[in-house]
Amino acid sequence: MSTDVVALLRAELGERVDTTPAALEAVRADKSGHAAEGRPLAVVHAASVSDVQATLRIASATRTPVVTRGAGTGLAGGANTGSGEISLSVRGMDRILEVRPDDLLAVVEPGILNADLNAMLEPHGVWWAPDPASRAISTVGGNIATGAGGLLCAKYGVVRDAVLGVDLVLADGRLLHLGHRSVKGVTGLDLTSLVIGSEGTLGVVVGATLKLRRHVEGERVTLTALFDGVRAAAVASAAVTASGVQPAIMELMDATSLAAVHRLLSLPTLPAGAAQLTIQTDGPAASDEARVIADVLTSAGGRVAVAADAAEGEALLAVRRAMHPAMETLGTTLIEDVSVPRSALPDMFDEIARIERQFGLVIPAVAHAGDGNLHPNFVFEGSDVPPVVWDAAEEVFRAALALGGTLTGEHGIGVLKRRWLADELGEDQWQLQRDIARVFDPLGILNPGKVFAPRPQHPSA
Repeated sequence: MSTDVVALLRAELGERVDTTPAALEAVRADKSGHAAEGRPLAVVHAASVSDVQATLRIASATRTPVVTRGAGTGLAGGANTGSGEISLSVRGMDRILEVRPDDLLAVVEPGILNADLNAMLEPHGVWWAPDPASRAISTVGGNIATGAGGLLCAKYGVVRDAVLGVDLVLADGRLLHLGHRSVKGVTGLDLTSLVIGSEGTLGVVVGATLKLRRHVEGERVTLTALFDGVRAAAVASAAVTASGVQPAIMELMDATSLAAVHRLLSLPTLPAGAAQLTIQTDGPAASDEARVIADVLTSAGGRVAVAADAAEGEALLAVRRAMHPAMETLGTTLIEDVSVPRSALPDMFDEIARIERQFGLVIPAVAHAGDGNLHPNFVFEGSDVPPVVWDAAEEVFRAALALGGTLTGEHGIGVLKRRWLADELGEDQWQLQRDIARVFDPLGILNPGKVFAPRPQHPSA
């Protein structure tokens, strides 16, 4: 049967069907470190909407599972493809189809990289605000699939706030145009928002109408503040939020993560236990806002330094963006993602410290402090996540929920968090969401085993 599926794909799509061992192996894993069991049947390198439609028609006719994939930079195993499945890559669909600065919108294909999109928008005086740390390597389609956020989202919003519409191919090959090009639009149910963050379970995004912003006038001012511990830094970040000043970026790094980055980048050694806030203001009032924030941070016990110019400001932000490669120097890492109300950040960092002690683990953590999104990193040896790490991760998830938070702010559920999804949603909502997915995909062939799968004993089961 698998041979028949590949033959059907080849007859329709020719050389865009790849069955080389290297290609099949590459799509088994993403940046989470988790890999699917077995190798897929084939990788389809779609170059057009019609390629996607043809693939899904064949998949539906043969009841073959399909996993959509962009750049493979996800951190929840959501695009990993395994035995008996088709990997449908839309990475090659990377064009900007239209830019309308007058309407502040652009129409793009899903495979375009986030950073490349903004480089191409630059001459038009506009930009797309979502700014994940992976912007140089992650695709817009992947950003939409996971509902990505980033460093700028506290002020400028997340992907959900920056998408007007999507073109979606259903499991049976039908093409839908969801959303609108106008700023306002409330006709019928908001299916665009439903698709954002759905992780490939409802259809394949083959195009997106994006809401753009004009370039921010004025300067950017970047400052850092060192604190004697992560709790003090978290309390200071909450004080900045309470002050009423809205920074564009407010990032927090605990002592372990900050020290690891300093070693990686050969920066000066910091005092033991030092945690850091990195904050950037922008716009016409950037200097005045930076002064207010500096006063708040100083009053909270921070040792404040202000970048002399834009280049030094970018160097300060580069410390935060180097977090992931720095974690790789500590061992194998499971990079997690929870969000809590901003006022609960200090308590959440206390919980992470408690869990470190309880399980005897090192859990470096950073946070998008401007919106309460934390990334605890569980460090261990070897390639397989040991049970103790999953036990500790479960404690982190339950702590976030107890503080009024959520399992994921931007990485998604994928494979790694499906076990706990019903704990947050409740059984009734969990079942309702599964039922909605089946309306879009009656055969259950789109990204099966991800997000809504029955809860296994451990996430990789």
